[in-house]
Amino acid sequence: MFFAIFFALWRFLQIITLIPTIGLLAYFVDGYNNANALTPNTILVLFIVSVLAGAWAIFTLFSYHRSSTNAVFVAVVDLLFVGAFIGAVYALRFIADADCTRVVRGSAVDVSLGIFGSASLNDIDVQFDKSCAMLKASFAFGIINTILFFFTSVLACMHGDRMSARDRKTYVRETHSHRHSHRSSQAPRSRQSSHHSHRRVYV
Repeated sequence: MFFAIFFALWRFLQIITLIPTIGLLAYFVDGYNNANALTPNTILVLFIVSVLAGAWAIFTLFSYHRSSTNAVFVAVVDLLFVGAFIGAVYALRFIADADCTRVVRGSAVDVSLGIFGSASLNDIDVQFDKSCAMLKASFAFGIINTILFFFTSVLACMHGDRMSARDRKTYVRETHSHRHSHRSSQAPRSRQSSHHSHRRVYV
């Protein structure tokens, strides 16, 4: 029960962070396709990993009963996505030091101060690079999903070990009960055979 709650919660967080990542990177993929140009590997790798991870997260979220049964397999796949996100984030690492906003000094503006005269002020022009900000946001979401998938991998692995230990206890219990019932079923037969042999001696 607790596994299903925590697993569904973290899967939901993964989906929430993967949807904007896919949307942001799809903007660049579509732009390069419209320009008949190849999408750079730094963008394409994170886009493919995010799409696959999103499909996997949605599938395991709506089939968490199977996920609890195959917890070890889910843990292995999540760990593979951790490695894939690490590689994708490393490929996009150049955007981490990029400055997406720039403050530029604008033209001078004369402001009247009435009887105190006038003042000359310079306005400030803030330039915002949209593409840089979108790539930096995708980079941040990639780091977040690396942490989230590592957490769900550990969670599924712990649940898998608990399930296997429970199965071993059930198997030992069933084996012990089967041996006990087998011995109890043989006991009346041995008593009957000894009784018949005793009667034959006196006859």
